[in-house]
Amino acid sequence: MDLHGINLNLLVAFDALMKERSVTGAGIRIGRTQPAMSAALSRLRGLLNDELFIRSPSGLQATPRALELAEPLGHALAEIQRTLDFTQTFDPTTSTATFSIAASDHPTFKVLPVLFEALRQKAPGITLRVGNFTARDDAIALLDAGEADLTIGVPPTATGRILNQPLFSEDFVCVLRRDHPATKAPLDLPAFLSLSHLLVSPENDRFGLVDAALAKMGHKRRLAVTLPTLYAAPLMIARSDLIATLMAGVIPASGQADALAIRPLPFELEPVVFYMSWHRRNDVHPAQRWLRDFISGLSLDN
Repeated sequence: MDLHGINLNLLVAFDALMKERSVTGAGIRIGRTQPAMSAALSRLRGLLNDELFIRSPSGLQATPRALELAEPLGHALAEIQRTLDFTQTFDPTTSTATFSIAASDHPTFKVLPVLFEALRQKAPGITLRVGNFTARDDAIALLDAGEADLTIGVPPTATGRILNQPLFSEDFVCVLRRDHPATKAPLDLPAFLSLSHLLVSPENDRFGLVDAALAKMGHKRRLAVTLPTLYAAPLMIARSDLIATLMAGVIPASGQADALAIRPLPFELEPVVFYMSWHRRNDVHPAQRWLRDFISGLSLDN
């Protein structure tokens, strides 16, 4: 039989007729008028080439063909109902769902350990599949392809299909090794400019946010090292006379805090804001919404 000719409403009508054995009663059961139920029965008879129900003094009597169909169709409709009901609710305490998260370097170190520990307490059956990305617009490709349920990083280029929510921000600080000679006096702008600098640039760009801010003031720093990975920087600083301008949260997450001295920047630099991003198609999905709310509620203080 060609299934294109049968829609779900006809099967629901059949199930109601089977249970009520009355056109009027079946219509009341599923909220359809008597003429609509009669039309559905007529359509079913034509599609299945069987009378299905015969009028009798005690109501509609099912034919052998109808009796044959009743149990498998009833099970199928019940399974469809359970599936649809499941998609409307999400219980994290019993779920065994797998979520895919992609994060840039700093959120990987800062957010994921906190998230995993919280999930162990609140949703122990959930599995995380974690990926990484470097360029901010890589997030768009991951979300478009469905390879990530959400991403965490600096916000990608604006697009209507990708939704964003601020998650946490990081102030910039100057970082030197703890016994660096420059730690013996306040770090003013001349002292800052006199030192050799380390720049973290995943794109291997030798002009970062600090350089842009200094250029507006008519200054330029000397870059001695450019690194592609953020978390190599604290160890490099701890073992050299270099200075780096890093996000404050990198220091405790790096494991090098005892070897480093932190000083405020001698000029203004806006904090960097990290966003959680997801595809619009996942916006109202109960499990996806629960995950985003759960992450938003995490304590991410340094």
